Amino acid sequence: MTRSSEQPASVKATLHYLSRTERKPYLYMFEPPEGVPAAWGELNTVTDVVVHNARRLASLPSLEEQGFQFHVQETAVADFYDERQITEVYYPELEKLLMGITGAEKILIFDHTIRSIPRIRAGAKGMREPTRHVHNDYTEESGPQRVRDLLPPGEAERRLKRRYMEVNVWRPIRGPLQDAPLAVCDARSIASEDRIAADLIYRDRRTETYSFNYSPNHRWYYYPEMAQSEAIIFKGFDSDQSAKARFTAHTAFDDPSAPPLVLPRESIEARALIFMRE
Repeated sequence: MTRSSEQPASVKATLHYLSRTERKPYLYMFEPPEGVPAAWGELNTVTDVVVHNARRLASLPSLEEQGFQFHVQETAVADFYDERQITEVYYPELEKLLMGITGAEKILIFDHTIRSIPRIRAGAKGMREPTRHVHNDYTEESGPQRVRDLLPPGEAERRLKRRYMEVNVWRPIRGPLQDAPLAVCDARSIASEDRIAADLIYRDRRTETYSFNYSPNHRWYYYPEMAQSEAIIFKGFDSDQSAKARFTAHTAFDDPSAPPLVLPRESIEARALIFMRE
């Protein structure tokens, strides 16, 4: 891996935002009805956005301050494409990690997404490409609804009365990762008016995510050349409206400092609900 001192302090990248419109953006997660576009939204592609090398920061970002933090965590998973290893080995590893970070009363790891360009090219099912637009997985509406979706009604209503969070844990399956790395935005630099609610439409349900309107105030970071043993944890939702960081915009992007030939991106992100103690 390239030493931190040899990596640039920042790069200038192209990021894909949305423009705010009167019509609500949407994205179908399956083949839409005939004659209906699979997605709608007015794209705003912004060039020369500064993305800082977070490895160079003097003080480490945290979930509570910036909405994201970095961890080195070795894993016993031998094959990230084996569902049994993910649920039986990886999920417990993440639960232990998140419990240590947050001191939560309960952690529920409820799903994961694998993004593998080589597997997609090979025709494998269930793989996704890196998401290349600025977004956040949950909104003021869909954050509480996810709790109701996953817990028994009585427990859900009880948990909703106390602080809870949704977080993602993102790591490369193979490193050093140079193709389409993850950029995360300091949540404190995002104003409420920057958020644009968008519908995400599944066969059996409709939920919301946030897209974002561009602002020059946004402060972007990434960790160059991440190894499989390294992970970024970031907030998708925090029920505490007084928290400094509640939503963490993120996106894949092309790193202009990467060499011309790189390993195609393979990564996994797991999602967890974190229920705090009183």
